[in-house]
Amino acid sequence: MMPEMAGPDMGSYWDERARENAAYFVDNQLDYAHPDMERFWAEGERTVDGLLDAVGVSLAGDEDVVELGCGIGRLTRVLAARSRSVRALDVSAEMLQRAQDANPGLASVDWIHCDGHVLTDVADASADAFVSHVVFQHVPDPAITYGYVDEIGRVLRAGGWAAFQVSDDPSIHVRRPRRKWLRRGPQGQDHPAWVGSAVSLATLRERADAAGCDVERVEGAGTQFCLVGLHRR
Repeated sequence: MMPEMAGPDMGSYWDERARENAAYFVDNQLDYAHPDMERFWAEGERTVDGLLDAVGVSLAGDEDVVELGCGIGRLTRVLAARSRSVRALDVSAEMLQRAQDANPGLASVDWIHCDGHVLTDVADASADAFVSHVVFQHVPDPAITYGYVDEIGRVLRAGGWAAFQVSDDPSIHVRRPRRKWLRRGPQGQDHPAWVGSAVSLATLRERADAAGCDVERVEGAGTQFCLVGLHRR
């Protein structure tokens, strides 16, 4: 059975959000009308530290990293400062253009427009680490997320690791009709690509095992911000 929403549809949705207010849709804790961009960029360091610390991994400086859902590059610039190279993927061409405009000096980063289903242009066993944050929670079909677990196993070298966030709380993913009087506020939050879906941790573990990986750490099970750490055997 085909996933509920294919990559191009997700890409179109996130292109619209990038044109509307890119920073807000990367971090909706910002003020929509007046986003504090200094805070936005500063939070990248804290987010990377929190994710990696939670699952017990770190970057030594010589890793080749894959980042999925890079948005406008908030985490990418942190990862680039701590690694040898970063392949930063996003389903939105608009987000990627803004990422490159905001981060012109990141020579070690390849910005890649992905198709929403696979780790586009990332070769087998070519990465030491995979990072993704506040991305899978917006994927409208958990089958797509499980497919990315397969992809993580494909691209990681033996001994490589992944640190990523999923939602493990189905109650979060309920479509609510948009209130017409909120036309000046954030748009598209009733769309499947925003509402997203929750995963089953049991299924995620099974797919990881089949992909040659061991899930070694889970923090925040049962919540929207469930952090997963795995290693490639």
